[in-house]
Amino acid sequence: MRLSTAFVPTLKETPTDATIPSHQLMLRAGLMRQLTSGVYSYLPLGYRAMMKAMAIVRQEMDAIGGQEFQLPALNPEALWVQTGRRNVPNFILSVKERDLVLAPTHEEVIGYLASMHIQSYKDLPQIWYQIQTKFRNEPRPRSGVLRGRQFIMKDAYTLDRSWEDLDKGYEAHAGAYRRIFSRCGLDFFVVGASSGAMGGTGSQEFMIESKFGEDTVARCRSCGYASNLEVATSGVAPVGKTGNNGPTEEIHTPNVRTIDELVTFLKVDHSRLAKSVVYRHDGKPVLLLMMGNDQLNESKLTAILGGGDISAMPAEDLRVLTGADGGSIGPVGLKGFRIIADKRLEGANGLVSGANRNDYHLANIDLSRDAVIERYADLRTVEDGEPCPKCGKPLVVSNAIELGHIFKLGTKYSEALNIRFLDENGQSQLVIMGSYGIGIERIVACALEQSHDENGIIWPKSIAPYQVHLIGVNMSNPAVAEQANLLYDGLTKAGVEVLFDDRANISPGFKFKDADLLGMPIHVIVGEKGLKNQQVEIKRRATGERTMIPLAGAAEAIRNITTN
Repeated sequence: MRLSTAFVPTLKETPTDATIPSHQLMLRAGLMRQLTSGVYSYLPLGYRAMMKAMAIVRQEMDAIGGQEFQLPALNPEALWVQTGRRNVPNFILSVKERDLVLAPTHEEVIGYLASMHIQSYKDLPQIWYQIQTKFRNEPRPRSGVLRGRQFIMKDAYTLDRSWEDLDKGYEAHAGAYRRIFSRCGLDFFVVGASSGAMGGTGSQEFMIESKFGEDTVARCRSCGYASNLEVATSGVAPVGKTGNNGPTEEIHTPNVRTIDELVTFLKVDHSRLAKSVVYRHDGKPVLLLMMGNDQLNESKLTAILGGGDISAMPAEDLRVLTGADGGSIGPVGLKGFRIIADKRLEGANGLVSGANRNDYHLANIDLSRDAVIERYADLRTVEDGEPCPKCGKPLVVSNAIELGHIFKLGTKYSEALNIRFLDENGQSQLVIMGSYGIGIERIVACALEQSHDENGIIWPKSIAPYQVHLIGVNMSNPAVAEQANLLYDGLTKAGVEVLFDDRANISPGFKFKDADLLGMPIHVIVGEKGLKNQQVEIKRRATGERTMIPLAGAAEAIRNITTN
């Protein structure tokens, strides 16, 4: 491709609304342009990179037996009502007058097809996948393609007759994902995750670490433990018992509202304080009992309560139910509330908590003796530096960007859509499903997040739009123009992907800046100085290493460089 005729609209300045490296570089290098908030047009260079990523995805999906579909983005609303996902917040865009939705994912359509055509155990297992445009009603699009309203996604689905077969399909996809992201040149890791709106029994995310990431993860650098903060655990010690197990004692605590104020007032450690956090679940009050300054993890709470309508209780409602304000609520003698306590408090005594009247707390609380705890569960959010649950070394809590997500859906959609088959004994059974997604744009964006410098992009070879950026330094010089054109023709005939900067009346400095911004792996420089010695210059974009090679046989030598 000749730059003199190509559409590569580079920008000298970084757009002010682009705040992360991948967004800045995709705009500056002319990979894409915004059409409206959260919606982008992919220009030739950007789309070539995405096509490279798609090819790798297809190869690895086909290698595990995947069969590619093309499913409609417009779905009947009734399908989504049937599975209970029609009103998931920010999930779906509607075409109201037609009773249609723009699909954010395709479990419903896959289930519809399976319910029509899967009849016998002989029809299973199946791996179906597609690469398709998806839609989300994202309220605050940001970070370029990482948080958009329209995006391209590879989604795959396994259909199995047993849980053991689901495990095999799940592991096959996990292996394929590792190969995909490795081939795309990404430094990634895998975390345990929440299934969220997808539902199901098991879930993992494939991520890269980034301070600009929208997810937060806890990782152990020593043993490799990694988990999304929504489900992460740590080896933090339980509160345990103290020697003091006397009767409860009411303490006057005037104007003490927070845990830190209570620590100062009573001169006790945070571990002896039991904090009450009050929610409603399907309209009924629930008290969550936490240690000291531990923070409630709402994702864990949602999983523990089994979904439903979950919201923090307003202060005025709490006052009506208990007669006290939030800082004075406690588990002893509290009527009409379910009480769930964090696991750190299991078996604990010698605790201080609210007395259910303002300006008073109870001391010497023994939860086994003084309170009716429905259950103990992991409710807390892991914090940086806490011990790893596997090896005990410190955990690192950091931001990350999600590349892909795999789910064991189980029978959630089979039950909703009546996807059944006859087993070997002629008995009707539910098909067991898995779901596996990869964001195609995210592969490209994450490559740029990880591989760039102050001058521009440094493409991983496997997804670079072109392997070689050929620069004719001074195309007004007939000798330079002749040799640069001959080399371009030779490289093209040798099957090398070449972006040729053949622009006339453009300064060498400007061409070199563009070459670094666009970031192709190999730069080949044809200039007057080199030609005097019958040589051309090779620059490796990633390292900046420069070498001179003979002009004679240069096309073959460069082809060998690009294939090694």
